[in-house]
Amino acid sequence: MKGKIIMELKNYIGEKIKYLRKSAKMTQNDLAKILGTTKQTISRYEKGERKANQDILFTLCDVFNVSIDDFFPPISTKEAPETAQNDRDELLEQLTDNYIQLDDIRKNKLVDTSRELVEEMTASVEEELFEYHVYEKLSAGIGTAYFEDRNYDTVYFDEEIDHDLASWVYGDSMEPDYLNGSVALIKGTGFDYDGAIYAVDWDGQSYIKKVYKEKDGLRLVSLNKKYADKFAPYDEDPRIIGKIVGNFMPMET
Repeated sequence: MKGKIIMELKNYIGEKIKYLRKSAKMTQNDLAKILGTTKQTISRYEKGERKANQDILFTLCDVFNVSIDDFFPPISTKEAPETAQNDRDELLEQLTDNYIQLDDIRKNKLVDTSRELVEEMTASVEEELFEYHVYEKLSAGIGTAYFEDRNYDTVYFDEEIDHDLASWVYGDSMEPDYLNGSVALIKGTGFDYDGAIYAVDWDGQSYIKKVYKEKDGLRLVSLNKKYADKFAPYDEDPRIIGKIVGNFMPMET
């Protein structure tokens, strides 16, 4: 029964996000950029396939200028709408009067308590976290030895992304898309097309770069314009480890 309620709530929140986004004449890409996520993640929110956590919901409140209550089903009542509204108005007036009479310390305590109650409510939608094994290490800077050892760190993220290999990103040459300390997910697809982001093994080092195939070698291009292109001649046997299919900052557990 609890699982059904959680699923229904996720669907309700998802429909509300979709309604507010369309009312604001935003595309999923538009909203994804504001939230610092992907179009696919927005789609999963709206379909009820993924939980929008409390931080996301509070951000959406600011984006759409709505209350946190707007993301949850109204409390059912058998009273007529006008009567129910009057009751809510009276309750709000009473709460406001009480708040005015409090000293500053108790006012702050009331605000903190109300926020805790909201956080408790939003946290009732359980969040599934997926485990990733992240190896040391690929570079998004000057390069580093490719898998100096086979030790890995276990991290978690709230989306399951198909991949063959996960590695830490070090350096800032691929910012703003690939942040220092984030996780790069690699799929061993080989080379697909010029300009895609790949993990490349070259001269005992590994890199995450935009890759272009040229006549005599691979041109490795950083997103951060302060870094010059690198050129890996074919006679030095550069090898594409795989294509970068995902990237995320690990979630705290």
